[in-house]
Amino acid sequence: MPLISEPIATFSPLYEQIKAMILASLQSSEWLPGSVIPSEMELAARYAVSQGTVRKAIDELAAQNLLVRRQGKGTFVATHQEDDWQYRFLRLEPDSGGRIHLKSQFLACESIKADLSVAKLLKLKMGDPVIRIERTQSTARKPIVFEEIWLPETRFIGLTLSSLNAWPGPMYGFYEATYATHMVRAEEKIKAILADQVLSSHLQLPLSAALLSVERVAFTYGNKPVEVRHARYDTSEQHYENKLN
Repeated sequence: MPLISEPIATFSPLYEQIKAMILASLQSSEWLPGSVIPSEMELAARYAVSQGTVRKAIDELAAQNLLVRRQGKGTFVATHQEDDWQYRFLRLEPDSGGRIHLKSQFLACESIKADLSVAKLLKLKMGDPVIRIERTQSTARKPIVFEEIWLPETRFIGLTLSSLNAWPGPMYGFYEATYATHMVRAEEKIKAILADQVLSSHLQLPLSAALLSVERVAFTYGNKPVEVRHARYDTSEQHYENKLN
């Protein structure tokens, strides 16, 4: 007689359940990027658990860079508009040291149909509408970054070239402020390439100059991909830095 396997019971610690509830509130935009969330005491009363359980859940969300604790002020939803966060997803550093400051110029913003590659990365169907953007980023002397960006049009309705160029801050801050879309993590593929005619023109470099190609998929809450970005960097005077833990 064949044995019948018993169903395996799954158990989630209480703090994990509270963490999931807090994350659901972030996903639903109950607490927007940059805003303070209720205190641990208030959340403990809301969820009918101990303050220590809430603290452990918040500690994990802070470790994942979704929340930010500020001594004496409370706990805030992380935002890319904060000075310390503006450059979290930009890993380019000058060889001379310090922080690099880039000026953006958006060159194109158009609605197109997603090809198979972009559709797969954004978890869309081939032919679904996406917004394709071109941008250069420059130092005081010259452009050093050329990017192509694809966004799902249904999430970024009404996005225009003029609205992008009018925004004074970081692009991920624009997503937050205008479309309630907060980038929480990214996956990247990096390789060395040679400049073709298009890249040579945009980056003011000789044909076949060495460049760094970075292909990124950025995700919002719920592990949902909402941006595909292909950046090419001139690293003749800067480098791509990553810290591994």
